[in-house]
Amino acid sequence: MSQHTLNRLQTIETLLGELKQDLAVSLQPARQETHAKIPFSFEFFPTKTDDAQAKLLSTFKELGELNPQYCSVTYGAGGTTRERTLGIVKSFREQSAIPVVPHMSCIGDSKAEIGELLDCYKGLGVKRVVALRGDLPSGQVGYGELPFALDLVKYIREHSGEHFNIKVAAYPEMHPQAKSFKQDIKNLADKYHAGANEAITQFFYNADSYLFLRDELAKLGVHQENFPITAGIMPITKASNLIRFADNCGADIPRYIRKQLTDFGDDTKAIKEFGFEVVYHLCQRLMSEGVPSLHFYSMNQVQPNKRLVESLGLV
Repeated sequence: MSQHTLNRLQTIETLLGELKQDLAVSLQPARQETHAKIPFSFEFFPTKTDDAQAKLLSTFKELGELNPQYCSVTYGAGGTTRERTLGIVKSFREQSAIPVVPHMSCIGDSKAEIGELLDCYKGLGVKRVVALRGDLPSGQVGYGELPFALDLVKYIREHSGEHFNIKVAAYPEMHPQAKSFKQDIKNLADKYHAGANEAITQFFYNADSYLFLRDELAKLGVHQENFPITAGIMPITKASNLIRFADNCGADIPRYIRKQLTDFGDDTKAIKEFGFEVVYHLCQRLMSEGVPSLHFYSMNQVQPNKRLVESLGLV
C-alpha cells in the first residue's frame, strides 16, 4: 500500500472520528432541570462613583427579575464603606420588594456604632443581616469591643432580640487564620449556638470541601434543617481577578482550573465558556447533594449570573 493511500485512509479515519463526535453532541438532549428548584441569591458591593451606582441599580433591577430570595450588600473593612453600603441598601429597598441583606463587620467598631446601625436597618424594614468579623483597615490598631464574628452575633441578639435573621460566614477550605479545620468548624457551631440562623460559604470549586464541612458540622449536632449552609458561588469571568480574590481570602483554585486559565491567556471568550462549564457542573453536583440554596457573588455583573441561574433551571 502506497504512502499516498495510507495518508488518505488516515484522513478519512480522522474525519469519521470528528463526525462521530459531532453526532454524539447533536444527539445529546438540551440541558434541562434534573433537580428540584432551590432558592438562590446575589451579592453586590458598594460602588465609588455616581455613574457606577446607576449601573449597579440597573444590574440589581435586571437580576431582580429572576426573583432571588434576597440580595446582600458588602461592607468595607472597619466600616470604610458604611455610608455607601447604607445608601445602596436604601436604594434597593426603594426600588424593589426583594429583601436586602446588608453585611455588618465588627472589627474596629464600637458597640454604640453597631447598635446605631442595627437601629437604622430596623427602621428601614431590614430583617436579615450578614454578621462578619471583617478585616482590620490598614494602619488601625486594636480590634475594638467586638473582635470576632461570634461576639457580633451575641451582640445583635442582645441588642435586637429576634428581629434579625443572622447569616454568618463558613469556610469549606478553612478560614486562613484558623488553627485547624476542627477549630474552624467548632467556631461555626458556636456562632449557631449564639443565635446565628444560617451560614453562607466562602466561594470554592471543590464540592467535596463543602460536603466535608456539612458532615463535620453534623457530627457536632448542627444539621442543615436547623442551620442551612448556603453555598457561595463565584462565576469565572476573568482569570486575574479570580486568582487575586482567591489568594486574598484563602480559597483554593484547583490546579486544573489554574492551568487551563493560564493556557487561555487573553482569550476572554474561552475563559468565560470554560468558567461557565466549571461552575455549572459544580452547582449541579451541589444540588444533587441537597444544598439548600446558592448565593452568587455577582461582582455587580448581570450576564454570568443570569446565565447560570437560567441554565440550572432555578427560574
